[in-house]
Amino acid sequence: MANAASGMAVHDDCKLKFLELKAKRTYRFIVFKIEEKQKQVIVEKLGEPTQSYEDFTASLPDNECRYAVYDYDFITEENVQKSKIIFIAWSPDTSRVRSKMIYASSKDRFKRELDGIQVELQATDPTEMGLDVFRSRSN
Repeated sequence: MANAASGMAVHDDCKLKFLELKAKRTYRFIVFKIEEKQKQVIVEKLGEPTQSYEDFTASLPDNECRYAVYDYDFITEENVQKSKIIFIAWSPDTSRVRSKMIYASSKDRFKRELDGIQVELQATDPTEMGLDVFRSRSN
């Protein structure tokens, strides 16, 4: 396990599942959670390739921070099918201050472990990571 600057380790499973999403498109999304007692980032939920954006947003808790990656498929103005891997730092306003600080201080280190992220979003409510935001940031 890699050790983060904030003292948070990144569980190997995080990197393995991310590589599967990136290389084999095994998942539509992955939600990661910091286990404070174990001081490590773990995989909390895997979204099947058939799952929708709505399934993804429903898997993020309303008042707790999470990291997530979403494999976003879209069609360009030239009518070309593309996809981008979007990293989301989910930090709702209603989450605990301590939690927000831990997630914020661990984010860059954790993100470096996931090689291949193309877009990064910071979201405090669902409108900041809507499909329209994904579209505008993916062009």
